[in-house]
Amino acid sequence: MKKTYIMKTVCAVSLTAACAWALAGCSTDGNASAGTGGVAGTVNGVEIAEDTVTNYIQGVREQLGAADEESWGTWLSQNEYTPASVRDEVFNSYAQRELIKEGVEEKGITVESSEVDEQIAKVKQNFDTDEKWQSALDQAGMTEESYRAEIEQKLKENKLYASFASDEDPSDADMLQYAQMYATAYDGAKRSSHILFNSDDEATAQEVLNKINSGELDFVEAVKEYSQDTGTVEKDGDVGWDKTSNLVTEYTDGLAPLEKDQVSGLVTSDYGIHIIKCTDVYTAPEEVTSLDQIPEEWISNIASSLKSTKQQEAYQQWLEEATEAADIKINDMPQGLPYDVDMSKYPAATTDEGTDGATDGTADGSTDGGADDAAASEGESDAAADGNADANADADADAGSTDGDNASGQPAEAA
Repeated sequence: MKKTYIMKTVCAVSLTAACAWALAGCSTDGNASAGTGGVAGTVNGVEIAEDTVTNYIQGVREQLGAADEESWGTWLSQNEYTPASVRDEVFNSYAQRELIKEGVEEKGITVESSEVDEQIAKVKQNFDTDEKWQSALDQAGMTEESYRAEIEQKLKENKLYASFASDEDPSDADMLQYAQMYATAYDGAKRSSHILFNSDDEATAQEVLNKINSGELDFVEAVKEYSQDTGTVEKDGDVGWDKTSNLVTEYTDGLAPLEKDQVSGLVTSDYGIHIIKCTDVYTAPEEVTSLDQIPEEWISNIASSLKSTKQQEAYQQWLEEATEAADIKINDMPQGLPYDVDMSKYPAATTDEGTDGATDGTADGSTDGGADDAAASEGESDAAADGNADANADADADAGSTDGDNASGQPAEAA
């Protein structure tokens, strides 16, 4: 079963009008809307309806703005697809989702009703009235009961992915190898602290800045007395290293010209008004032979990254083995499908960029990006059903949250 690109957005749990087609086609039990009928194939005896695959592909066309035959045929040609290869890819992703469901059952993974209630409540917060919530469900072709079932399944999949985590610490050799990459990538990184004022309190901010520059007021004392960023006050205003933090552009622009111990002027962002102090600058050594040669704060990031990679690899290995062992049968493509076009009318364009760039760049960028943007508008983006471990890791039904510092006002962009 090949890696899929076009299925990056299948079965998102979020409720958005733009992604309604993905939601409507989520079920693999054959309960798709009326269409050609029949069965596209089976996975260990479980049928995947032809209409389920068709509905998804038709949704992709809508998302791409390729509802007419000419646009669709051109897009297929440009990305070296055919109607048959698209069908295979979509079917394979639904098949993979079925295997994940089987894995959940085999491991006896369960989800409490209260967990589902909590996630639904978070999503419903994005709708002013119950009428708007019901309207969103209707547009997605779902009931609250079917939406609830989707969330329950996704939470189970998250727990399945979590079961592949290891308590084993990374080896010293792996840590050092990763540290060498960190040192190279983050050469010139700057650490900083800030004092955050409300956007309408420029006069106070300027007064505090003047006192800091004159030596009348210590920066750390100013943080404790004036900063509105509750998440960093207890850390003397520290926001970490710029290259390992997700800082807003205005903040990084204000930090960029500063040397160690220098203080910026007033910097305005959507969070308010900042006074920034550069507290450290990292210069990578010519050769990293010890973890002591990189900032201590990065070591925990390295360990976390290595554990995450190991978890992902274990999950992917399980999924590949499950796929290899599964009885997967895909039936011949029937005639008369609405997305089937005569590809002889759309000869492939010759490019120097290769097939991978065309397929991954356009299918992933256009299809996945559009759906992700739409999902973000409702504040709840969830994992694809292509078995991607990163997707499952991110699909904790709380995608709109940030870390504690960011939530409290740290100048970090929303994830």
